[in-house]
Amino acid sequence: MDEKKYEIGMVGLGVMGRNLLLNMADHGFSVAGYDRDHGRVRALRAEAGGLDIRGAVSPAELTALLATPRAVMMLVPAGPTVDAVIHDLLPCIARGDVIIDCGNSHFEDTDLRLKTLAERGIHFLGVGISGGEHGARHGPSIMPGGPRDAYERVRPVLEAIAARAGGEPCVAYLGPGSAGHFVKMVHNGIEYGLMQLISETFDLMRRGAGLTEDELAAVYERWNRGALNAYLLEITARIFRYVDEKTGKRLIDAILDEAKQKGTGKWTSQSAMDLRIPVPVVDAAVSSRDLSGIKGERTAASLFIKGPGARFGGRRTVFVDRLERAFHAASVITYAQGLALLKAASTTRGYGLALDEVARIWRGGCIIRAAVLEEIRSAFRSDPGLPNLLVDRHLGPEVSRRQEDLRVVVCNAARLGIPVPAFMAALAYFDGYRSEWLPANLIQAQRDYFGAHTYERVDAKGVFHTKWEMD
Repeated sequence: MDEKKYEIGMVGLGVMGRNLLLNMADHGFSVAGYDRDHGRVRALRAEAGGLDIRGAVSPAELTALLATPRAVMMLVPAGPTVDAVIHDLLPCIARGDVIIDCGNSHFEDTDLRLKTLAERGIHFLGVGISGGEHGARHGPSIMPGGPRDAYERVRPVLEAIAARAGGEPCVAYLGPGSAGHFVKMVHNGIEYGLMQLISETFDLMRRGAGLTEDELAAVYERWNRGALNAYLLEITARIFRYVDEKTGKRLIDAILDEAKQKGTGKWTSQSAMDLRIPVPVVDAAVSSRDLSGIKGERTAASLFIKGPGARFGGRRTVFVDRLERAFHAASVITYAQGLALLKAASTTRGYGLALDEVARIWRGGCIIRAAVLEEIRSAFRSDPGLPNLLVDRHLGPEVSRRQEDLRVVVCNAARLGIPVPAFMAALAYFDGYRSEWLPANLIQAQRDYFGAHTYERVDAKGVFHTKWEMD
């Protein structure tokens, strides 16, 4: 019998789980992996080479391979599959062991699992991981939450495998309970918003200004070399240059215009509504994916619902430069909304988030990594109580200087009949946030008129109701 004990185990040897396991082994950790699909276990064994990796064909075999107290990671689909894995592990583990959920689980599920397992003496960590297949293999951004002492047990592993930015590992203990999974959810919500904004710049430049695929690639490459440097812009430029082997044309034009989603954007919007924190760019992005999904209806509607019929009449280079500045402003506004949500959740849910640390670990490995995160980190480091990035003394003026570009882009889109819901939402949020007065007093009057919901006055304390109609 093999007496060797391995430092950490992994349940789920799909793309992410296998690559994360190989990443750990690359950094000198002895690891063991299990998957219900034994073909994946065999593939892991074949890929392991000289690395210190073992494959297991059952939860019992996996846990028997691990040193005690055991640390078992899971990278499986969120939802019932996570509970099924926990159910299978429980007979094989003991008090003091730690289970680590590295998937995109809903934070409320994470809180429930943490409570249930704690009653049995089992530690549970909810860990968000961003970076996709490449990040898992070579260094992701890692967002852990749960019991601090459980995190400390696996901290050396997580710090070793994380991406690095400015010489620092892109991982930090974020807080108790579901802090890690909540931060990852908001990360994904911001990701939805940024992707929608980029797709709208594509539409404006393609349908609006008539740029070719090569011209689009060149624009995104130029943007990525400057202040807008970001992973999403980097891959967007590559996408427009990619040639389809089947047709010999650009692959982008062969891809159906229906965007899929797994739910994290929707969860962000729902959580924001529960906390009464506006995140309209994320909301617009989620709705836009839903609208893209009714392709049949859109195709039928296009035959008889006609738009303005206007044509782009300006200089393309001038418009593209304006679009770059508008995208810069809208991107900061999107980050501002996500971080405002994290600030509110931290207070309400007791996470104790340090938002400068959140920005720090997003600088490398993750999908929303961008140069602006260094400025965001500095903003919250200078003022941990900062209510919103739009009132930061550096980022606020940057957005204000670009507001005219944002307005021109939105106006041009409306004139051309090109939908830009995320840009419009960003501008509306900017104008709403900077407004000392909003027309909500009329809404309160209406609510009191039809439902006696009462209102407050500007000239007196208290709650009031008016009998608006005379008998």
